[in-house]
Amino acid sequence: MDTQQMLYEGKGKKLFITQNTDEVLVEFKDDLTAFNAEKKGSEQGKGALNCEISTAIFELLAKEGINTHFIKKLDSNHMLCKKVDIIPIEVVVRNVATGSLTKRLGIEDGRVLPFALVEFYYKDDALGDPIINDEHCKILNITQDMSELDFLRAQARRINDVLSAFFIERKLRLIDFKLEFGKDSAGNILLADEISPDSCRFWDKDTNDKLDKDRFRQNLGNVKVAYEEVLKRILQK
Repeated sequence: MDTQQMLYEGKGKKLFITQNTDEVLVEFKDDLTAFNAEKKGSEQGKGALNCEISTAIFELLAKEGINTHFIKKLDSNHMLCKKVDIIPIEVVVRNVATGSLTKRLGIEDGRVLPFALVEFYYKDDALGDPIINDEHCKILNITQDMSELDFLRAQARRINDVLSAFFIERKLRLIDFKLEFGKDSAGNILLADEISPDSCRFWDKDTNDKLDKDRFRQNLGNVKVAYEEVLKRILQK
């Protein structure tokens, strides 16, 4: 693939310009990071797995009427996407208490929540991506239109409904996950970034074995094997 000018490099992906100003080339990296990049590593083939997993999930969501930035997969590590201006909010959906939620609120790890909890985090590595509310969003000038925040919550819950049902049929529990959204040139809000074991927690339905980036965070090993298992279950008919 011809190398284009790089627009941006994040922890797990690189974005490149294309001949179409409304489209970008997304390259999935093999890098692994945790704890705001304080822990770093690499797993050969991880990028290709995330590219394929994200492709399958974006295609599933498109069939359910969710508008995303995804256009098509180009090869093992690259996809073509609509160019968007990312809204600097990480939208986190939690179905089961674990991770930072248990640390912040003392909720028992593994407790099923009575409803899907949607939280906003400010995308700022230097600040450690702090949790924020609607009024913070106004003060930070992320948006002055509160209906946009309502839309993000509604989309997050809708995506959660679709994905939770999809994965439980494949004997995976969707514990929690992170979403990012952006605006295209017409101002439409689209689901962006990726949906993969880097951004989701998946536990096996029967054993609660962790099949996501927690295997790297917690030094459990077999990271690639876990990602391969997630892809295998996604592709099963």
